[in-house]
Amino acid sequence: MKHLISACFFLFSLSMFSQKVTITVDQNASLKEFFKQIENQTDFKFAFTDQIDTNQKYFSQKKTYTNIEIKDLIGELNNSSAVQFSITGNNIFVKQKSFKATKKKNKLTGQILDENKEPVIGANVYITELATGATTDRNGMYAIELDKGTYTVVISYVGLKNKEKKITIADDVRVNFNMESDSQQLDQVIVTNSKAVDVRNTQMSVNKLSMEEIKRIPVAMGEPDPLKSLLTLPGVTNAGEASSGFNVRGGAADQNLILLDGAPVYGDSHMFGFFSVFNADVVSSLDLYKGGIPSKFGGRVSSVLDVNQQTGDFENYKINGGIGLISSRLLAQGPITKGKGSFIIAGRASYAHLFLKLADNKNSAMFYDINAKLNYRLGANNSIAFSGYLGNDVFDISDRFSSTFGNKMGILSWKHKFSDNVNTNLSAFYSDYNFNLGITPEKFEWDNTITTYGIKNNWNHSLSDKLKLNYGFDGQYYKFNPGTVKPSSSDSQFNFKQLDKKFAFESSVYLDFEHQITEKLNLRYGLRYSMFYRLGGEEISIYEDGKAVVYNPIYNIYEEGTPIGTKSYGSGETISKFNNLEPRAALSYTFNENTSVKASYNRMAQYIHMLSNTQSPLPMNIWTPSGPFAKPQLLDQYAAGFFKNFRDGDYSFEGELFYKKIQNRIDYIDGADILANNNIEQVILSGKARSYGMELLFRKNAGIFTGWVSYTLSRAEQKTPGRTPEEPGIANGDWYLSGYDKLHNLSVVGNYEYSPKWSFNANFTLQSGQPVTYANGYYEFGGINIPNFSLRNENRLPVYHHLDLAATYTPKPDKKKGWQSYWVFSIYNIYNRKNAASMTFATNEDTGANETRRLSIFGIVPGISYNFKF
Repeated sequence: MKHLISACFFLFSLSMFSQKVTITVDQNASLKEFFKQIENQTDFKFAFTDQIDTNQKYFSQKKTYTNIEIKDLIGELNNSSAVQFSITGNNIFVKQKSFKATKKKNKLTGQILDENKEPVIGANVYITELATGATTDRNGMYAIELDKGTYTVVISYVGLKNKEKKITIADDVRVNFNMESDSQQLDQVIVTNSKAVDVRNTQMSVNKLSMEEIKRIPVAMGEPDPLKSLLTLPGVTNAGEASSGFNVRGGAADQNLILLDGAPVYGDSHMFGFFSVFNADVVSSLDLYKGGIPSKFGGRVSSVLDVNQQTGDFENYKINGGIGLISSRLLAQGPITKGKGSFIIAGRASYAHLFLKLADNKNSAMFYDINAKLNYRLGANNSIAFSGYLGNDVFDISDRFSSTFGNKMGILSWKHKFSDNVNTNLSAFYSDYNFNLGITPEKFEWDNTITTYGIKNNWNHSLSDKLKLNYGFDGQYYKFNPGTVKPSSSDSQFNFKQLDKKFAFESSVYLDFEHQITEKLNLRYGLRYSMFYRLGGEEISIYEDGKAVVYNPIYNIYEEGTPIGTKSYGSGETISKFNNLEPRAALSYTFNENTSVKASYNRMAQYIHMLSNTQSPLPMNIWTPSGPFAKPQLLDQYAAGFFKNFRDGDYSFEGELFYKKIQNRIDYIDGADILANNNIEQVILSGKARSYGMELLFRKNAGIFTGWVSYTLSRAEQKTPGRTPEEPGIANGDWYLSGYDKLHNLSVVGNYEYSPKWSFNANFTLQSGQPVTYANGYYEFGGINIPNFSLRNENRLPVYHHLDLAATYTPKPDKKKGWQSYWVFSIYNIYNRKNAASMTFATNEDTGANETRRLSIFGIVPGISYNFKF
């Protein structure tokens, strides 16, 4: 009986297997539709678990099977589909394929170049049939894994014409694309949605603006300024008009790492903050990282400003420039060897000092800078490049004092591509910042410099389309000259004095992963290990109980300690050493193609400090390394945000919360004197800082009217408690507002494309006043009124705000060859707001009354510039 049952079952199964069907499967058909075709023609039923989504598309290509037996059909589908079929009785079981059972995919790779043969960064590579794609990296490279089949590849980038191509995938294949400029003029000017939020990317807390947007934003003096334009985005402020440096999320200016083509720059402004050092004509991109900072960056605890210069044209010679009221600029570029080598050189200079001389004004202020970049391709896989910058300022106030300051920078890099998956960039750099101050009545000059030599090697390794690895190392050697004091004439009361020069070496290694866990969840995580060595030769003072600052309980003040000896360190000998692990992590979770949430954590270490006990705009950047009396600053930052695009990216919204805490933030005792102070440790104490807040950014990205509204609500504080219960610390050891606190910061930017000839732009800024310390009374000593000041930063300057307008006129917008030009007319601070740069307290010489005086830098400032290219 048992054998009879087995025989019947065998015959039944054989008859089931032999059933024939005619069906069509394609990549647009769901699994449910496939089930229906089989069940309508046979007695088979499908069985599957909840892990199988029958509404999904599991077939990679379209194919029709005519009069095929079920067992043969199942065998065919198991070789090409993303699921596994098996037959038991009259049931067909369906399950997800295991990793081992999944067929190896083929890789489509390539590079996207523009008409100048330069890599297109961030171009979209879209596979129409699969509704998926990728974006190009810094080298214009892309990589996508695909099954065998024929696909439609669409390449798109704002300002360039779309490319579309049919590609058949049978094995790994490389396809390069060359894109052309989209110079078509429309009857009505429409701005495309180039600023839609990338909701999938884990990167958050980044401010970006295109060069076109930067050139539209009206600024003082009418000169387009990349750095000042970033101040219109959330989380970034400065100390006011005509001030150098910028503050990010409540951080100090020295906590920003500024990179130009990968080399550090220590001074960011010209003419005491009127202009930044970045020439908008030569800059190709700038990214300001406020949080979620990748592991390859380090050395500062507030932000990273990564600026890259353009690469010169490899095919044609081009010239462009602009003539303004107080400065002009000129840029030239072209091939060294067509298709292989290129150059670009740009220069700016101001000439306001010439008008002052014509008006018999003995004051003078001028600047110049030069940017240059050379590129040469050694072959398909190798290229070398050199970037350089030289800038200088000259400033004179009658016969009272004079000042010169500026940057020099050079970087040589070699890029090599080992394969489509691995490439590297090796570079060596030099950077120098110098500040000279001459006091004419006192007949002396004072110089200080910081010089850096460095090397860095970055690797990018694509392990798969879902896992990318970045790693590398860097090292830099510092030379600090805090001051050289020398007499400027033989009858000067000052003698030559060289403050102790300082030396240090900083190095690091890093590892960074970009990991797509699922279609919705993306992670970026990494680790940086940094090391710092304070080096001799130098003599280090020794103090009783190790305290360079002592507390005087009688007068309730801090005073400079008296050295009880010194310790000498030979050249290259280690004085102090530090090391830190700096973990980084970021994630994005995508709810749909338009909505996501993101979060990040950063730990960063900063080993050098900038000394300044004033909030004035003078660029006296006196840098000093960590050592026996100043530990490295350590940052922990947490951030979370919500990101959404509306109406296909025509509108976008970004909202973030952040919290930062910093250890070992140096602070100054009251009355600290840092100029030409050889023992700076005698006037500084160690404290901590924190900042927290909310940032909102709403953008309109498309149409004839575009722009954004940004708002930041934040708090920035410092705390320096006493070292013992008896000591008061700074501000009684309580939290007090830092000089960079701006509780409210609002910017509204609008751009209106009226016609191809005319466009109009506006920028409104409103900020809380800068924290300051006011006099709250006075006392008389020897017949002189001496002001008595409140606790540090207990007061604020008045609210800061201004409205700026600009209009751009292009006489011949249809002209695309030969001489092309446009005019920019601007008005800064159109309603003539007298914003306070500072408040001083003095006694009126005529009346003897105490009075407060407000210093304002700008009122209304008109500007006009003529810009051209050919």
